[in-house]
Amino acid sequence: SCFQLGLERFHGVCILGFNSAEWFIADIGAILAGGFAVGIYTTNSPEACHYVAENCSANVLVVENHKQLQKILEIQHKLPHLKAIILYGEELKEKRPNLYSWSEFMDLGRDVPDTQLREIIESQKPNQCCTLIYTSGTTGQPKGVMLSHDNLTWTASAAGRFIMLVDAKVKQELVVSYLPLSHIAAQMSDIWSAMTFGVQVFFAQPDALKGTLVDTLREVRPTAFLGVPRVWEKMEEKMKSIGAKSSAFRRKVASWAKGVGLQTNLKRMNGYSEVPVNFCLAKHLVYKKVRKAIGLDRCTKCYTGAAPITRETLEFFLSLNIPVFELYGMSESSGPHTISLPHAFKLTSCGKEVTGCRTLIHKPDGDGTGEICFSGRHIFMGYLNMEEKTKEAIDEDGWLHSGDLGKHDKDGFLYITGRIKELIITAGGENVPPVPIEDAVKEAVPIISNAMLVGDKAKFLAMLLTLKCNVDVETGEPGDDLTAEAIEYCQKLGSKATKVSEIISSKDKAVYAAIQKGISAVNERAVSNAQKVQKWVLLEKDFSLFGGELGPTMKLKRSVVAQKYKDQIAQFYANMDAPT
Repeated sequence: SCFQLGLERFHGVCILGFNSAEWFIADIGAILAGGFAVGIYTTNSPEACHYVAENCSANVLVVENHKQLQKILEIQHKLPHLKAIILYGEELKEKRPNLYSWSEFMDLGRDVPDTQLREIIESQKPNQCCTLIYTSGTTGQPKGVMLSHDNLTWTASAAGRFIMLVDAKVKQELVVSYLPLSHIAAQMSDIWSAMTFGVQVFFAQPDALKGTLVDTLREVRPTAFLGVPRVWEKMEEKMKSIGAKSSAFRRKVASWAKGVGLQTNLKRMNGYSEVPVNFCLAKHLVYKKVRKAIGLDRCTKCYTGAAPITRETLEFFLSLNIPVFELYGMSESSGPHTISLPHAFKLTSCGKEVTGCRTLIHKPDGDGTGEICFSGRHIFMGYLNMEEKTKEAIDEDGWLHSGDLGKHDKDGFLYITGRIKELIITAGGENVPPVPIEDAVKEAVPIISNAMLVGDKAKFLAMLLTLKCNVDVETGEPGDDLTAEAIEYCQKLGSKATKVSEIISSKDKAVYAAIQKGISAVNERAVSNAQKVQKWVLLEKDFSLFGGELGPTMKLKRSVVAQKYKDQIAQFYANMDAPT
């Protein structure tokens, strides 16, 4: 049908909507018809949508509802290649030239003879581009990552085999599709690997990330599940708040079971295979019930990726006998590069290379830490119409430079220590990776939601902090009310605060003292004086996708935060004496 609408070879078909069968059909249809399948984030502004559609010379735009259609109608006059718009999730409210409903679109395809379609499919080659993943540059416009047929099919098969996905002929695997399909992680797991192994895909509700995901998981009971760290953190918060409300006896049992679970799983991780009796008891009393409650009772493959996850969250799930396996890669490597496995798993490591993928640690320091570089059949073709950027990413020897710093341990497990661009280089020339310090502060002070370290080119480090607060379910905007867990924490400290603004306006003594105490404890363990946090400030609003501080996979956008809160940061260094 795309073809009937005048889709030209190597032109884009942009899809703008939440995960659905139509999304898959439009994506695969675009590829078979000789175009590029291009996902656009539903959270994009009209300008951001225009950039992508213009960049890939889109002939066709497929949108889910009138809200998304509205964005396109605003920019339509600036898209010379655009020939048709298709609305699939709702009925058309009005007739417009070149605007089609899904059923009209499907009818168009009936008149295309199979021979014509077969001819286009035959003409396609494995090394030709078929999909574009737009990856948000930390600075400047997003780049269109060109993935070939071979990139997708090889990676789907290699990664699926590596994590031991079973073919549907042998056993039916089930997954829930809810992460944005414009992102490589969901596309690889929900479309390409699922297609390769015959996985059954269930679509979550569009408000999945606002709280309905667990209901869908309980209904589907998937055998494999991929969550970004924020999803695991939200589950952890929810489970802790439910736990806090239960009886003293139940809390004791849970606490005992978590101790046993963590010990047993850490031993298992280090190669001990025998299982103690109390572990079997805890499994019946606690672990099985917990898994059932979150819909993961059949899930043998729980994964996390796309952003760094804290050790605290990994240990929380491990203590409940839910090992969450970390994987690592990028859009430019068609998704995965290293993956942790049940029998090859170390806490805080991203695992080992998928069979057929190779890693080079570029310019390692004395500690063995350097830039992580990839090679293999999963490496992308280049960025669409950006030859210079492609040359920056792939060197003359064909190694893809990730921009991440990391090292291998003696057993070949990969550990990521941070991003090169993220490194804070103080005025004294000290290189400080921010994530470990931020995670340590969040762990020391449980009321903290987000922490961002600053101090590049400055004499000392300082930190922006946000508190855990309730979020508007509709808009995703963080509110002023503290979460139940945070209020409970305040009460323990002897504070009556229930709102972020109350704590900040009164400089709540109990809360401020607790934060300072936590930061001082983190400073005690600092590698050097230069790595100590000297000043901090509480911000009135938590970071969010809505506020622009977080990206679509809930990754912290440091440059946006630095710009948005530049006054608070300037204040740290206004009177330049380092504080006592």
